[in-house]
Amino acid sequence: MNIQLNDKRAIVTGAAQGLGKAIAERLLDEGCRVLLTDIQEAALAGTGALLKQKYGGRADFLKGDITVEADVEALVGRIVGAWGGLDVFVANAGVLVSGAITAFDAAKWRKVVEVNLVGVMICMKHALAVMEKQGSGSFIEINSKSGKKGSFKNSAYAASKFGGIGLVQSAALEMAEHGVRVNAVCPGNLLDSPLWTGSLFKQYARNQGITEEEVRRKYIDQVPMKRPCAYDDVCNVVTFLASDLSSYMTGQAINVTGGQEMR
Repeated sequence: MNIQLNDKRAIVTGAAQGLGKAIAERLLDEGCRVLLTDIQEAALAGTGALLKQKYGGRADFLKGDITVEADVEALVGRIVGAWGGLDVFVANAGVLVSGAITAFDAAKWRKVVEVNLVGVMICMKHALAVMEKQGSGSFIEINSKSGKKGSFKNSAYAASKFGGIGLVQSAALEMAEHGVRVNAVCPGNLLDSPLWTGSLFKQYARNQGITEEEVRRKYIDQVPMKRPCAYDDVCNVVTFLASDLSSYMTGQAINVTGGQEMR
């Protein structure tokens, strides 16, 4: 089935590596023009250069911090100025810090909420204003299965993701009459992503008193389909939500968890 994304104008945050990069590439493969952004300037420049070489003028990049409103305003202004509008916004950027609630550093807890919740609200504020004027658009928040169910020694992350679903539903109600859709995707554990291999395995092994390999096996064993979530699993749903095939869907938080979360 032709999903018809040719020439749609998209922004993907947290796009320097990992899932964000994979989403940006998929949207480019489907014919979109994509503006990538990330706080990691060197990694973004590397990814941006590769994608510009492969996709030409349909790929662009701009460093930005989603918690800084001026950066987000500049990002949205860049795509509107260059390509005349904004059809798809994928709010992928996020952080995760784990720890026991009785010992959690409050500043680190606030930082997680600042990026994962306040940052998404800032992105919505500026992206949805453009989409509302257009009378069309799809805003997609990359949430988590932790937005549906509490997560062991992950109170900051789970709280931010629960809040993200409430934000998505509330914005969807506001935007529905304007022809703009707002949805979330809730992936399972992307065990082969840089987030896990570079940080989470170590954090969880330390917090839970087990080895990194035991952490991996534990999280796979929790999945009925007995495999980790893969980038393609998430990209398939993002592409669907970006397209008109999902034109009657808004305010949804779609699980991509191999059956681990069904609510």
